[in-house]
Amino acid sequence: MKKLFASLVTVLALVSGAHANTGGPALDRFPTERLTDLAALQNGAKIFVNYCLNCHEAAFVRYNRLKDIGLTDEQIKQNMLFATDKVGETMKVSLNARSAKEWFGATPPDLTLVARSRASGSGSGPDYLYTYLRTFYVDNTRPTGWNNLVFPNVGMPHVLWELQGERAAKFVEKADPHDPAKKIHAFDGFEQLTPGTMSPQEFDSNIADLVAYMTWMAEPQAQQRQRLGVGVIIFLLGFLFIAWRLNAAFWKDVK
Repeated sequence: MKKLFASLVTVLALVSGAHANTGGPALDRFPTERLTDLAALQNGAKIFVNYCLNCHEAAFVRYNRLKDIGLTDEQIKQNMLFATDKVGETMKVSLNARSAKEWFGATPPDLTLVARSRASGSGSGPDYLYTYLRTFYVDNTRPTGWNNLVFPNVGMPHVLWELQGERAAKFVEKADPHDPAKKIHAFDGFEQLTPGTMSPQEFDSNIADLVAYMTWMAEPQAQQRQRLGVGVIIFLLGFLFIAWRLNAAFWKDVK
């Protein structure tokens, strides 16, 4: 049994190592405290509607679900409804799928569950989105004029470039750590070409709000599920204690 357990631990370690060494830049950690901040979620929803919902759908979420993050029907109508006139409608767009594929090379995916589907051994889905949305850079060889460190040769343009400004990525040739005779093209930081309307700190904060909203959108009941899970565990521990003491009482006279 000990040998079997040791083998399982070894296999899991190898699998984790394989995921952690899939290449690409390390993912920045998403500030998870934003997930319980209603102001952050509301700001993220505003950014999502203004910048993401032009091309991407969130067809599994209805606008009236935004009441769960503190918005009223009137606020939703005044600030969120650009693609429809009914609060009960889903977050769909009028962009033609065929035209989108011609323009971007692929149909823009639905973003409802992207915060969950992008999780990997390198980090969580929010970690991926938080890093991806902050690592666009100018690349004149690409059809859109933009590229991305996390998703090389991405078809999506940098829709938030006015907020962040234009940046160029710097790369250097370094020796391959696994084979010193080979050279690798390694990232060596960004160079700011033009300023954005936000400072780097403000931009990162707004991206954190956007990712917080997308994470909430992927599972609106996540916080409630976690609280319920804690309650269930506490109940089971209490029941275990009662069962243990009952068992001791039933068998105390049995020799």
